[in-house]
Amino acid sequence: MMKTKIFRPEKRAVLIQGDQAVVEGALAAGVEFFAGYPITPASEIAEGFARELPKIGGKFLQMEDEIAGMAAVVGASLAGKKAITATSGPGFALKQENLGFATMVEAPVVVVNVQRVGPSTGLPTSPSQGDVMQARWGRNGDQEIIALAPASVTESYELTIKAVNLSEKFRQPVVLMLDEVIGHLREKIYLSTSDEIEIIDRKRPAADQDPDQYLPYQLTDDLIPPMADYGSGLKYHTSGLFHDQSGFPDGKNETAKLMQDRLHNKLHNNLDQIILYQKDIRKDDRVAVLSYGSAARTAISAVNTGRKDNLKAGWFKLQTIWPFAEKEVAELAAQVETIIVSELNQGQLIREVKRAAAGQAKVLGINSYAGELIKPEEIRALLEEVL
Repeated sequence: MMKTKIFRPEKRAVLIQGDQAVVEGALAAGVEFFAGYPITPASEIAEGFARELPKIGGKFLQMEDEIAGMAAVVGASLAGKKAITATSGPGFALKQENLGFATMVEAPVVVVNVQRVGPSTGLPTSPSQGDVMQARWGRNGDQEIIALAPASVTESYELTIKAVNLSEKFRQPVVLMLDEVIGHLREKIYLSTSDEIEIIDRKRPAADQDPDQYLPYQLTDDLIPPMADYGSGLKYHTSGLFHDQSGFPDGKNETAKLMQDRLHNKLHNNLDQIILYQKDIRKDDRVAVLSYGSAARTAISAVNTGRKDNLKAGWFKLQTIWPFAEKEVAELAAQVETIIVSELNQGQLIREVKRAAAGQAKVLGINSYAGELIKPEEIRALLEEVL
């Protein structure tokens, strides 16, 4: 793990949007390359990088479409740069093939998806959390993904840094899932100093690595092979086909299984470093409201006001959506009688909550999927009904 210089070394308070906080977080984490295509409600991210990256010698590219934008960041990552792109639902769909390619070649990249109502072009300026399952299953195959969901401008800043770090550490694409409310919300946040931020750079081969012996997909003990930069003198083959440790395609069934198991296990062996959440559950709470993203704001508000009237309720906020916090939700289900899942969709993550709860607690959903937030009083009414 290496420390790198933060773009803005002084600690200061700023009033910015969630989209702008993503830019600040990425620069703090050492991102030097952005490629993408303008799309509401994520365009402010591209605008921010277009303004700031040239100041530090970084590169900004507006590509001809979303597909090319994703391809460009994968290429930049293979060349050794920390790279990021940003989009919204329809563009996220177009990025999926190259996102799968990034997973296969283990290119550390971050994809920001500022979600809006769909399907198709939907409501470009209205919030949604309808891409939860697209983030998990949008690519073909079983490849794992890491997906984080901020619920504030501060979390947009902090989780962007975390997303870059996770992508670098695990040589893995990471999706950062804002929604329109978080993307366009303005809040006062504090930009940290370099001494306050842990920055992780990818594991690279040793300086004395013999070029003839370098294996870009070596089966290491931690399942994360050292990654040489293209152009560094260590040559290797990159392919979206299943490949052996040398990187060259290998159509053997045992090779495919070995590689898929490694891609899966390099994450699932380290869930304690990936699963992020916050909670406020008291010993006598009978109901917990589980939520994420902007939906968590109203959920927490409803719980806090309800507690003033002695409602036995708590809240559980997911910051990591994928891999799913199965163990933590199972423990929550063992602690309370009912879990209410608040989502800006017709009910996507609730399926995972029910599976993890395994009948230990009753699981109910409260949903909004036409571009409006769930109101605190709606959650309060359901709390009172359950209690």
